[in-house]
Amino acid sequence: MPNEKPGEINTLLNIMAQLRDPETGCPWDVRQTMQSLTRYTIEEAYEVADAITQQRPDEICDELGDLLFQIVFYAQIAEEQGTFTFTSIVEAVCAKLVRRHPHVFAGKSIAESELNTQWEQIKQDEKASRQQSDTSLLDDVPRGLPALMYAQKIQKRCASVGFDWEEPQAVLDKVKEEVTEISDELCAEKVNQVALEEEIGDAFFALVNLSRHCNVDADSALRKASNKFVGRFKKVEQAALSQNKDLAGMTMTELENLWQQAKKSPVK
Repeated sequence: MPNEKPGEINTLLNIMAQLRDPETGCPWDVRQTMQSLTRYTIEEAYEVADAITQQRPDEICDELGDLLFQIVFYAQIAEEQGTFTFTSIVEAVCAKLVRRHPHVFAGKSIAESELNTQWEQIKQDEKASRQQSDTSLLDDVPRGLPALMYAQKIQKRCASVGFDWEEPQAVLDKVKEEVTEISDELCAEKVNQVALEEEIGDAFFALVNLSRHCNVDADSALRKASNKFVGRFKKVEQAALSQNKDLAGMTMTELENLWQQAKKSPVK
């Protein structure tokens, strides 16, 4: 490809086409389908998120490239099947962005507080214009989303038609109610595992709702909490090692003391 520059999108498209060539391409790439690629796409998206969390620009750039390659991969397969092309993807998203931002591209004046309502209304208009057979507001919410994102998505969709709590405090009360129901189930003479799972699920759902009402992304909040735990647990491991002790052989009191010490020092 002597006439192409590495930074041009056509270079990447041509590389992808060569990888998929039935005669001279890579056997692994040729064998892939849209279905087989989905798990890799999800992994790449999470790797982008992790690189951003770690604030590592070089890794962010690298991971975004991997994610872009996934999109190009799907486009190549679709072009082979005669359904759409990479150009079709670009044209569609450009048209969508212009359509969904009339306050930017059509000179429509709107208050910032009304932007989300406008966005959801335009999406519903688009759905109606496609004349889909869906009968529910929630039918087109992807069920394959990670659980926290799925919960937040369907809650947001219902809120767009007014099916929502008015104040965060009311949602917090619901969280407390769900936690109480978990406690009641655990205190039963015989714990019903199916019912316990349902109650815990309800509590998760209520917490996601609370997160949304507090303008907190549930997935991001949980990820940060998990990373904080990892940092503190590593400090516990280091402290035990400095005392020539094995975590598995320490008492709960000793472990709790190390944990409290870890909490006092900042997590990087």
